[in-house]
Amino acid sequence: MLDPDTLTRSTLPVLCAEAAMAYGDAPAIEDTQSGRTLSFVELHQAVRRMARALIASGVEPGDRVLIWAPNSADWIVAALGIASAGAVMIPASTRFKGGEIEDLVLRGGVRMILSAGDFLGHYYPDMLTGETRAALREVVVLGAPRGADTALEDMLSRAETVDDATLDARIAAVTPETVSDILFTSGTTGRSKGVLYCHGQFLRVVTDWAQRVGMQRGDRVLVIPPFFHAFGYRGGAIASLIVGATILPQGTYDPEEVLIRVARDRISVIPGPPTIFQGMLNHPRMAEFDRSNLRLGITGGAVIPSVLVERMRSDLGFAGVCNGYGLTECGGYGTMCRHDDPVDVIANTAGKAMPGVEVCTMSKDGTLLPQGEAGEVVIRGHIVMKGYLDDPEATAATIDADGWLHTGDWGHIDADGNLHIEDRIKDMFICGGFNSYPAEIERLLCRHPAIDVAAVIGIPDERLGEVGKAFVMLRPGSTVGEADIIAWARENMANYKVPRQVEIRTSLPTSAQGKVLKRELS
Repeated sequence: MLDPDTLTRSTLPVLCAEAAMAYGDAPAIEDTQSGRTLSFVELHQAVRRMARALIASGVEPGDRVLIWAPNSADWIVAALGIASAGAVMIPASTRFKGGEIEDLVLRGGVRMILSAGDFLGHYYPDMLTGETRAALREVVVLGAPRGADTALEDMLSRAETVDDATLDARIAAVTPETVSDILFTSGTTGRSKGVLYCHGQFLRVVTDWAQRVGMQRGDRVLVIPPFFHAFGYRGGAIASLIVGATILPQGTYDPEEVLIRVARDRISVIPGPPTIFQGMLNHPRMAEFDRSNLRLGITGGAVIPSVLVERMRSDLGFAGVCNGYGLTECGGYGTMCRHDDPVDVIANTAGKAMPGVEVCTMSKDGTLLPQGEAGEVVIRGHIVMKGYLDDPEATAATIDADGWLHTGDWGHIDADGNLHIEDRIKDMFICGGFNSYPAEIERLLCRHPAIDVAAVIGIPDERLGEVGKAFVMLRPGSTVGEADIIAWARENMANYKVPRQVEIRTSLPTSAQGKVLKRELS
């Protein structure tokens, strides 16, 4: 593993260089989907070429570049190339539609998109709106381009016009306090917020996390969580670079394909939400696949039953299982179990605070509470974001004058220092590991020409943990079926946001102030 003390004062381009020196010709990425394998030395070279090409394409320090593509070697090279050019990476969900991308581009000030080409039956750039196209200098396609869109290799060929000295000057200007990326996360207002995160805190928390969960040099890590999510990018890809593990990107999730890859590609580590492991366990032919190389299962983002922890160990063969709690405003982190914690700790708690981080509970009047007493979970320390993009009011509302970040979650800390999440103050539910915010879904549903009012709640789901259920009132004179609303939602929002159930009502319960009383909906 690279020197943790050095990394905590470092940057992503320095990480690439140090990993190349430390791990040399060992495989850094094996992208079996494209047939591309890169050693740590080759990855460093590819990242530098990407950075030089971006500079040649007019990308300046601080510019925002958006990546809208599935997991691949190209995605990692692009992200690290953006960081090396001194620019800021904005990842976008492959589930997003054109309107959602437009929002990120316009509010994020994006000037270039690195997009998937043909994926899941769509040519992704065809979904871009006219307003999005007008705001961009260029759309570069990670695949076969169409029309005026630029092929990735054509963009990379521009690297020859930028020398190493120019790139080295860019890299030298990047400091641990430079913003590395902006991950957009929705809030209870329904309007997404861009979380500003810096190079130094990024590397410090991922280094600490990799040590806590027990990742090791030589591990082969199947990264199923999407790179546009902190779990996939930071916990999967960057943690692997830090410890000297091999990244094996997975573009889409299918339990049988995962089991095939576990056997064929000698997978030792799988990070992901509980649904990934439940799907593997529930596969009718699971026992037929060789799972002898599995060593470590890392999960989080949802409540994990003790029986799942036990089955991950006994049936899938993981020697270690970890569970944790975090949020985008803290880089995706907060607390984490150790891989060798007892089953009841992993199943019933979110583990202890990350090193150098304070996690406490607070009363409604702002008083810190003693151990064991329930209150709002608050976090303070180096993992807390720099702030929200162009939103000082929301930043001040989330991080108080004493530096405590208010999570909106309710819990307590036990005598051993483990965090127990009991409930959510916020209205969020977690669908398949993805945070889903009812206010945002309601806002999207109300774009439907027949819907007047929408109220969304999370309901239990055996496979996904929770899914959305929408209660809607129609506009006068409008008629639409519940199945039609679900079909419309699938066309207009990311899949994890789509309500699985819709109930059309003539009225909804409200308070004296006119607010829908969701506690009366079921």
